[in-house]
Amino acid sequence: MNATNTENQNGSMDLVKWILVIGLLAGAVVGNYMYGELSVLYRALGVVAAIGVALFVAAQTEKGREAVAFAKESRLEIRKVVWPTRKEATQTTLIVLAATGVMALVLWGLDGALVRIVGFITGIKV
Repeated sequence: MNATNTENQNGSMDLVKWILVIGLLAGAVVGNYMYGELSVLYRALGVVAAIGVALFVAAQTEKGREAVAFAKESRLEIRKVVWPTRKEATQTTLIVLAATGVMALVLWGLDGALVRIVGFITGIKV
């Protein structure tokens, strides 16, 4: 029964934290609007600071911890990726462009033929 009480307290605290996060983000938007006469630099720094604090508070929730763990795992997986060399990327890009050009010509020809066929059948000249 003690575990259930702890889970309920964590759940209610998470709700309070999420409300705080929403309040911080809303405050950043409202503050940016209300202090429109200030320098853009100061407003941008204020918004970035508010977002940073909101992210920190969000990371303290259960969903936030899961998101941080997911981001760390994703970063590890990205390190495992074998990225193509510049030459391979260029060759692949050229192949895609050539295939796209060929398909565009085929579809253009097919469209022209179908327009003529439908025009012949219906008697409407375009």
